[in-house]
Amino acid sequence: MSSSPRVSPTSTPAAPATPAAVTPMGWMHTARFLTTAAQLHHLPEMDTPEIAFVGRSNAGKSTCINTLTQKKQLAFASKKPGRTQHINLFALGKQGITDTVLADLPGYGYAAVAKMDKLRWQQVMANYLVSRENLTGIVMMCDPRHGLTELDDILLEVIRPRVEEGLKFLIILTKADKLTRAEQAKALSIARLQAGGGEVKLFSALKKQGVDEVAKLLWDWTHPATGMAPAPAPTAPPEEEPEALDE
Repeated sequence: MSSSPRVSPTSTPAAPATPAAVTPMGWMHTARFLTTAAQLHHLPEMDTPEIAFVGRSNAGKSTCINTLTQKKQLAFASKKPGRTQHINLFALGKQGITDTVLADLPGYGYAAVAKMDKLRWQQVMANYLVSRENLTGIVMMCDPRHGLTELDDILLEVIRPRVEEGLKFLIILTKADKLTRAEQAKALSIARLQAGGGEVKLFSALKKQGVDEVAKLLWDWTHPATGMAPAPAPTAPPEEEPEALDE
């Protein structure tokens, strides 16, 4: 008696795994050093969206950048505020692909800096903010305990025409953990009146307040057409170290 041939059960091939989308915070974590420039004309011409971080010395700019990117020393805070005068660029995106650039501009307004140096760098910054063609947005740091200063107001006037033309603008109220809830609400109300159509966010590196919100906003600024989170991207340490900037 012959036995019936065995029939192998038909197996259904497994569906390929879909890579999970990375959140805007994951996108921020791909940040790596790109280049540094002491003069405006030394900056590379780029066609990718660029977001500039500006603010007074000691307003918490370096801490904000490092908190958003989860890299403790990506942006350095100088031990002598106002002494370093370089523009540092950081790339965002999958390794080998830059889809956005962060520009860390020198802190301004430090009293110990010579007047001529102040004037020269105020002019360099103004030229950058007015003429940088791929500039998509500006993030201004403000310590809400002191509010916007005269130099901040001057910078607001410089960028106002571009903001009115559609340039994105955000005021980050740093060190929000040092304020009570009532003081935070008051600071928000005042800053919104001064923002000239821009947005205002409370931020605390210590309490991680506002970190996700700011990352999501920057992603939306630079990826308006997709509405999707970026693909996962590995990070790698930069080959060069950026010039130290004021906090």
